[in-house]
Amino acid sequence: MLCIAVAPESRRLGKVDLFNAAPRCDLIEFRLDRLGKEPDLKEMLDGISKPILISCRRKADGGAWTDSEEDRLVQLRTAIIAGPAYVELELDIAGKIPRFGATKRVVSYTSLDKPLGNVESIIEQAKAVNADVVKFVAPTPTLDAAWPLLAAVAKKRDLPVVGMGLGRQGVMFSLLSQKYGAPWIYAALEKGLEAHAGQPTFTELEELYRWREINSTTKFVAITGFGPTESATVRAFNAGFTAHGLNVRCLPLEIGVSDKVQQMLDNLGISVLVANPALSERSLNLATHIDDVARKAQYGDLLVKKADGWHAFNTGWKSVLRVLEAGLGAKTPEDRPLDKRNVLIIGTGGMAKSVAYGIQRRQGLLSVTGADDNEARQFAQLNGARHIPVASLYDTLCDVVVLAEAQRFDPMTGLTSGTGLKLNPAFLRPHMYVVDLTQQVGKSPLTLEAEMRGCKTIGAEAILVDSLAQTFKAISSRDLDLNLIHDAIAAERQPEG
Repeated sequence: MLCIAVAPESRRLGKVDLFNAAPRCDLIEFRLDRLGKEPDLKEMLDGISKPILISCRRKADGGAWTDSEEDRLVQLRTAIIAGPAYVELELDIAGKIPRFGATKRVVSYTSLDKPLGNVESIIEQAKAVNADVVKFVAPTPTLDAAWPLLAAVAKKRDLPVVGMGLGRQGVMFSLLSQKYGAPWIYAALEKGLEAHAGQPTFTELEELYRWREINSTTKFVAITGFGPTESATVRAFNAGFTAHGLNVRCLPLEIGVSDKVQQMLDNLGISVLVANPALSERSLNLATHIDDVARKAQYGDLLVKKADGWHAFNTGWKSVLRVLEAGLGAKTPEDRPLDKRNVLIIGTGGMAKSVAYGIQRRQGLLSVTGADDNEARQFAQLNGARHIPVASLYDTLCDVVVLAEAQRFDPMTGLTSGTGLKLNPAFLRPHMYVVDLTQQVGKSPLTLEAEMRGCKTIGAEAILVDSLAQTFKAISSRDLDLNLIHDAIAAERQPEG
C-alpha cells in the first residue's frame, strides 16, 4: 500500500488535501500538528474513501507541534474516539494512551540525526505497549546505514514493520520495503508537500520507480547515485524492463564505505550494479575479477555477479569513442577521424583515463592537464601522453577538448575542479570540438559557452543514450528502445538558462 501524509494549516485546506490524496493512495496520514484549531475529525473524515492514520508530530520527530505535550496527548485521545483506521503514537508515550475501539496502533520511533542501530530492541518495546504496527523514521544515506532497518522489514514476524528513510536516498528503503511486504510505504502528495526533504512524490513512485510492479520475486538492478543522469537511467531501464515483460526493476542507492557491501548485495539478491562516476573510481574494491580496461583506468562502471564472484567492467569509454568519432565525421566503424588529431583531456580521474584509453586506440595525439601538475604528469607518463602544465594551458593548441572532471562549469568564474583548476572560457576557439562529460542530461554551461564561441560541440546526451542502450543490452540481453531513452532523458532535463 501507499501512504500519503497531509499536514494542512487549516480545516478547510485539510478537507481539500484529503480529497486530493484519496484517489492517489491506499492510506492517508492526517497530521494534526500544523492545524491552528482542533478539528472536528468526524466531519473532516466524512466522505473520504480511504482509511485514515492520525498523527500529531512533535518538532523533535520532524513535526510542527508547538503547544504543550499534555495538549498533544489530548488531541490524540480525542482523535481515537473518532474511529480512524490507525493512530500513530511515539514509543515513549504509547503506554499513556490505551487501546480504544477498532483503531490500530502504529508505535513509532524517530531518529532525525543518525541511522538506527538496535532495531530489534525497539520492536520488543513496541510490543510491550500494544503496537499493531511498528514504524521507524531515520536517515538512510547509504546501503550500510539503512541495513538494520532493511533487516527489520525483511524479517518475517507477527508484528509488521514500516519505515521512512530520510533524504533522497530513502526511496531505496521504500522500494525494498515494497518487495519484502511491508504494510505500506510513504510518498508526498506533490512537490512542496514532502514530509522531509527529498521524499519522493506519488508521481515519482508511480512513473519513475514503478513501485506497484515490485513484488516478492522482483529482481533489482542497483543504480548508484541520485542525480539527473542516474534518474534518467532508472526511468529508461524500468520502462525497458516493463516493455520486455521482465520482473526486474532499478534500485537507486548509495554505497558507503563498508567491508560488508558484497554480503549485503548478495542478501538482497542483487547481481548487477551500475556505478556512477563517484563509485566507479572505488568500485574495483568490490570485485574479484577486473577487466583489462577497468584495471588500467582504475575505473569500473558496471559490476556483475557471476558464479565465481563479482566482475568489474569499464564500458563507458566505448560510448564516448563512438559518439565522438561520429561527431568528427565517421561514417563507418572503419573510419578513424581521431587519427593524428590533437586531443586534450582535462582531468586525471577514472573517466579521464577511460577516455584516454579509447583515444590512444584510435591513434589520437593525446595531451593531459589537471589541477595537480604532478598527478597530471604521472597520468601522462603512464598513458604515453603529453603533459600540459596548468601554466601552459592557454598556449596549447588542440582539435578536441574533453572535459572529464566530475564537476560543473560556471561561465562567470570558469571551470572549477575539486582541487581548484579553473578554465577561462577564452580558451575555447571556433575550430575546436568540445565534449563535456560532467553533465550528461541537458546542455552544460560549458557546452553553451562553447556554442556561443563558435565551437563544434558533441552532446553528452548522445553519449548517454549510447551508453544506456549498451548497458541495458549487457545486463538483459535485450535491446532498449531508443525512444524510451530519449523520453527518460527529456523527463530529467532542466530548462536551459
